[in-house]
Amino acid sequence: MAKPNPSQATYRIQFIAVVVGVLLLAARFAAYLFTHSNAILTDALESIVNIVAGVFALYSLYLSSKPKDYDHPYGHGKVEFISAGFEGILITLAGIMIIGKSIFSFFQPRPLEHLDTGLMVIALSGVVNYGLGFILVSAGNKYQSLTLRADGEHLKSDAYSSLGILIGLVLIIFTGLNWLDNVIAIVFGCIIIYTGIKLARRSVAGIMDEADEQLISELVQHLKAHRKTEWIDIHNLRIIQFGNKLHIDCHVTLPWYYTLRESHQAIEEVAAVINDTYTYPVEFFIHGDPCIPECCKICSISDCKVRQDAFTGKIEWTVSNVRQNKKHGL
Repeated sequence: MAKPNPSQATYRIQFIAVVVGVLLLAARFAAYLFTHSNAILTDALESIVNIVAGVFALYSLYLSSKPKDYDHPYGHGKVEFISAGFEGILITLAGIMIIGKSIFSFFQPRPLEHLDTGLMVIALSGVVNYGLGFILVSAGNKYQSLTLRADGEHLKSDAYSSLGILIGLVLIIFTGLNWLDNVIAIVFGCIIIYTGIKLARRSVAGIMDEADEQLISELVQHLKAHRKTEWIDIHNLRIIQFGNKLHIDCHVTLPWYYTLRESHQAIEEVAAVINDTYTYPVEFFIHGDPCIPECCKICSISDCKVRQDAFTGKIEWTVSNVRQNKKHGL
C-alpha cells in the first residue's frame, strides 16, 4: 500500500486551520464591539496573528513540498523553520500590543457591556481552538512538520488564554471590578509573549541544525529493535531536518570481507528499516566501514572464519554513543 503524501495532507490541514481562524476572528471582534472588553480584544488580536501566521504557514508548506532542484539539492523544507520563526515574532508582537492597550486603558477606562455575550463567544472559540490545535500538533508529529506543530501549539495556548479570560470575565460579572479586565489582559499578554519567544527559539534551532534528542532516540530504539548480526556497529549518526523530510548520515561497520555488492545490500537494509516505518520521507547517506580486529569482541557473527578475538558482548546503541565519530569497542 502506498504511503499517504505528507505534503498534500499538511497543506489541506493548514488550509482548514486558516478558514476556521477567519471565522473565529469575525466572532471575536463582534464580541469586543459588544463588550468593549480588553480581555476579549486580547483574543481578537491574537486571531489576527493566527490568520497572518496561518497564511504564511500555508505558503511555506507549499514551498516545502516542491521537489529538489539544481539550486536546492536538499529541497525547500527549511522554509518551515522560517515560517515558525515568523509566527513566533508575530505572537510576541501581539502580546506586546495587548499589554500596551491594557495599560493605556487603566487611564482611559471604558464601561464594559454585554459580558454574557462575550462569555459565550470566548467559550466557543476556546473549545474550537483547542480542538484544532490538538489536530494540528498530532498531524505535525505524524508528518514531522514544524509548521503544523507550531501553529497547533499556538492555537492550544490561545485556548488556554481563552479559559483564563473566561474565568476573569466571570469574576468581573460577580464583583463589578472592571479594572480586572486590564489585569487579566496583561497576564495573558505575558503568556502570549512567552509562547512567541519559545516558537522563535525552536525555529532558530532548526535553522542551525540543532540535534533533536527525541528524534534521535526514536531512531536508535527502532534500529535496536531491528538490528541484524552483520550490522556490527553504527556510529557518527546525524539527522538534519528539511520541513517534513529527514536527511540521515551514519557509518555502519560491516565485515571487511564482504563484497561491494554485499555491503551495498546491507546498507540498503539499514535504510529500508527506517523508511518502512516513518510516514515522512527519509533520505540516507550511509558510509560503510570495514571491521577491524578490535571489532571482534563486539561482533556476534558465529561462523566468522577470520575472527581474531572471542566474542565478549554486543555494544548497546544509545543516543550518546551512536553520535560519536569512531568505531565502538570494549
